[in-house]
Amino acid sequence: MMIIPAVDIKNGNCVRLLQGRMDAETIFSTNPSEMAFRWAGLGAEMLHIVDLDGAFEKSPRNLKAIQDILHTVQVPIQVGGGIRDIKTIEQYIALGVAKIVIGTEAIRNPQLVRDACKLYPGRIVVGIDARKGRVAIEGWTTMTDVLAIDLARQYEDCGVAAINFTDIHRDGMQTGPNIEETQKLAEAVSIPVVASGGVSTIQDIRNLLPLVSVGVIGVITGKALYAGTLSLSEAIQETTRRRPDI
Repeated sequence: MMIIPAVDIKNGNCVRLLQGRMDAETIFSTNPSEMAFRWAGLGAEMLHIVDLDGAFEKSPRNLKAIQDILHTVQVPIQVGGGIRDIKTIEQYIALGVAKIVIGTEAIRNPQLVRDACKLYPGRIVVGIDARKGRVAIEGWTTMTDVLAIDLARQYEDCGVAAINFTDIHRDGMQTGPNIEETQKLAEAVSIPVVASGGVSTIQDIRNLLPLVSVGVIGVITGKALYAGTLSLSEAIQETTRRRPDI
């Protein structure tokens, strides 16, 4: 299981939001690339970059900050937020982004996901953000009646690299990940799942590790790392120690 640090960017700063609320932000750094460099230096195998302004404004808004990260670190990064068309995907791929996370358009425009998977095999991730099992879109501002599991199942046959599953209620709250819902989703599909939301301590990582057997391949964590309640090095050691030989 990979430990994937999150670098969320708003107005060029590295921030964390509570439950996705743009009015509930904490600025952790005015230089996102420095934070990315820090996590990469501690052994992160991948970084999760979110253009928060892009998610709300429906197109990339922090491109320079993302370019700076790409120039600063050697580890792969995945980017989400405001990705609504093939042109934007192509732009990020050309810059050197390893994986593209499609969220809102996975509901609004499923064909975009399918087309992107054909153009860029193994590089498209579907982001499913849910509250009480139902999917939220438009930067979590709009709730739908679509169940997270039903949405995930729609993409079983098109080559999606992974599903990033976020429990909105727990995101940024450090109340522990939603083990039950994450397990249900992972068991419902053959697509690898990355958990997100609620991680606070090393015990939360330990609680997630048994889900490797049902297809959970990683966990995204942000606030716990920035607040210092979780050590990235310790978390990586824990997952490596339990990682089966391949």
